[in-house]
Amino acid sequence: MGNRANVIVVRENGTHELYRTGWAVGIDLDLLEGPTPVLAMLPDLRQDGWWLDDTQAQGGILLDLGRKVLLFFAWEGPSTELRHRAAVFELIRAAWPGWEIRWLYDGPAELREYVGLDPDHVRCHDADASSAPFLAPDDEDLAGPDPGGVVITVSTGRCHVASDAFDHPVREGAALLARLADAPEHGRCHLHVNAGIHLDPERRRLGWWSLYSSPRAYQVPELWPGWTVEFWQDEWEQHVEASGHFSPAAFDAAAGARAAVLTEAGERLALRARNRGQITRLRSAPARSRAE
Repeated sequence: MGNRANVIVVRENGTHELYRTGWAVGIDLDLLEGPTPVLAMLPDLRQDGWWLDDTQAQGGILLDLGRKVLLFFAWEGPSTELRHRAAVFELIRAAWPGWEIRWLYDGPAELREYVGLDPDHVRCHDADASSAPFLAPDDEDLAGPDPGGVVITVSTGRCHVASDAFDHPVREGAALLARLADAPEHGRCHLHVNAGIHLDPERRRLGWWSLYSSPRAYQVPELWPGWTVEFWQDEWEQHVEASGHFSPAAFDAAAGARAAVLTEAGERLALRARNRGQITRLRSAPARSRAE
């Protein structure tokens, strides 16, 4: 699928420019430098008019220079991690004073809507929702401090965890209930997951949240006819209050989280500098040396 993202710049006169980068994973870290360094990146990006669809785009940024609006989304990176998301937004707001900072839950469709284009252009209509496998409590994918995953709790007291490498399970609709019957039980979930669902089958109500973008996020109620659906966006605390079976382990959301994010941003900056250096050396090397 690649590591791709669109970058859109809306100029003061309202016209927009479309760029594409192959550095989507961690694109949220690039924003910590503020608008000037982000704009300085543009000459290194491809400007080919190609809008990535909602299965290709792993991230996206839009800078509206006239209105001072910054929109962004990502599938991976510290902004999609429960322990680090608040710190990322705090650092970005500090680096973009006077700007409106907004996360996009529906990814590239919302980027196109903002510039007045048809969002349907980036919908992948032929792609069916892929069912995320359920993970056992001892699954290696759940190891580490930021394992991700989707916690699914049921009002009857059940708790399950699905992989986050597939579509958000809420997109399966009511068919998800049948799959839960054979899912490994977790009892209580203390993991730092990055998405979740709470189901109340008796009252036909559900609440869901996600720290990463999900195609058609605002159309989920259509997949659950007869149900009352609440989209909690990134407010995972509402899931904690609703379920009683999801309670992430305590973590430092302040100084420790900021330090971790800044360290990761420094590493990314150094990696990009090394990459630019290698490209410059290759371009400046004699043709014979490149051929060898």
